[in-house]
Amino acid sequence: GAACGYVDPHRILGRMFEKVVIIDCRGHLLGRLASTVAKELLTGQRVVCVRAEEINITGSLYRNKLKYAEFMVKKTNTNPKRGPFHFRGPARMLHRAIRGMMQHKTSRGSAAMERLKAFEGVPAPYDKMKRMVVPQALRITRLRPGRKFCVLGRLSSEVGWKHASAVKMLEEKRKARDKAYADEQRKQKRATSASKVAAMGKISATSKAALVTHGFA
Repeated sequence: GAACGYVDPHRILGRMFEKVVIIDCRGHLLGRLASTVAKELLTGQRVVCVRAEEINITGSLYRNKLKYAEFMVKKTNTNPKRGPFHFRGPARMLHRAIRGMMQHKTSRGSAAMERLKAFEGVPAPYDKMKRMVVPQALRITRLRPGRKFCVLGRLSSEVGWKHASAVKMLEEKRKARDKAYADEQRKQKRATSASKVAAMGKISATSKAALVTHGFA
């Protein structure tokens, strides 16, 4: 599987950008994650958010369902086709939250939004790339223990998202592939170490000392 790092919230001015930053959204709070991602997008960074269905929202599921039900009532009175549009998918909900934190109708804001991609699950090729977390947006560091929270994927399913089971199935397959790959890598590492020890036992003490001195053993 891909390793996880973290996104430094205090970027140094003039620092070289990464080509793309992949953020694993699991366990992050929606608003805090959206604000950090919005700032990164506006500074020119390309961001891909994966596992959007695992995002957390403060407040109970019941409370958030009531809030979303109020939102779904809002529409253009003369022609509802003009919006607002009530996205049901977790990735689209995250996209809308990030969009609401910038002036998306300006050229700068629309260019920033084009740098964003959001997905449920971890599709290829991002399943083979290093994924990051945002420490200041993690629920475990920001929400007091005992406080109620809900998962965005569950809320989405309650309000009309129909693909939770498909995403779950694909994620289980991906995790199985990642585990098989990790096991194979560990097996190869052990075999290499054993071969190295066996080879070191066959050479003279002088050669062994020379190899250790130059960092080859």
